Amino acid sequence: MRLTDQQLEQFNDLGYIFLPDVFSAEEVEALRAEAEAVYASPREEVWREKSGAARTAFAAHRYNEAFRILGAHPRLIEPVEQVFGEKLYMHQYKVNAKAAFDGEVWQWHQDYGTWARDDGMPEPRAMNISVFIDEVMPINGPLMIIPRSHRHGVLNAGHDLETTSYPLWTLDKQTVTDLVAEGGIVAPTGKPGAVLMFHGNLVHGSAGNITPYPRKIVYLTLNSVSNYIRTPTRKEWIAHQDFAPIECVADDALLQFARQRAAGQHAAE
Repeated sequence: MRLTDQQLEQFNDLGYIFLPDVFSAEEVEALRAEAEAVYASPREEVWREKSGAARTAFAAHRYNEAFRILGAHPRLIEPVEQVFGEKLYMHQYKVNAKAAFDGEVWQWHQDYGTWARDDGMPEPRAMNISVFIDEVMPINGPLMIIPRSHRHGVLNAGHDLETTSYPLWTLDKQTVTDLVAEGGIVAPTGKPGAVLMFHGNLVHGSAGNITPYPRKIVYLTLNSVSNYIRTPTRKEWIAHQDFAPIECVADDALLQFARQRAAGQHAAE
């Protein structure tokens, strides 16, 4: 899948691109079921809210076949290769839960700020590309982004170790207020299977989810191979140190997995 010239211009200008129909309902249904299985596991990679609800599952592509396929899917890898002009490796992989009633806030932050401070990533030649696994609505804690905030480079941030179960380099209220006055706030919403890709310096966050509607999103952090991290401080399953270029699977690989999975369930009934 390749981006158009207009989409590339939007990415450079606003710092993000939203693609509403990338994966089919059949493909996403399998991912949703596999996500629930991952959250139910006792693995250390599954980070939980203070309530005990799953917050995020790191490195799911290493222990789950559906997420392995997604992490090498050409509909996700090829557009980012197009932006950076080189091969990519997986810097981080998260299946974020935002559980119904219990999904907590993600404070305002920049991803590259963390990658630079905690992992020693030289340049913002990495980005998150996210896949909606549930419907993302205005009411269930959608990701909020500040358009054009990536143009300000890396902003001053404080290390918040207390607000949630996940430590984060966060921005102060005045900085966010100034950025919003300039660029506003956008909260992309859409059906399962939509994809959002955004610049590593784009400021973003999300409110808690107090609705009965879960909001699962998979985040692939794809980094240019020449931009590999130099001084990692976090566990390897959080900030990966396998810098081998990603080789894409076939475009129908996830669909075939979904159909085989459904056939296996039908046979077991």
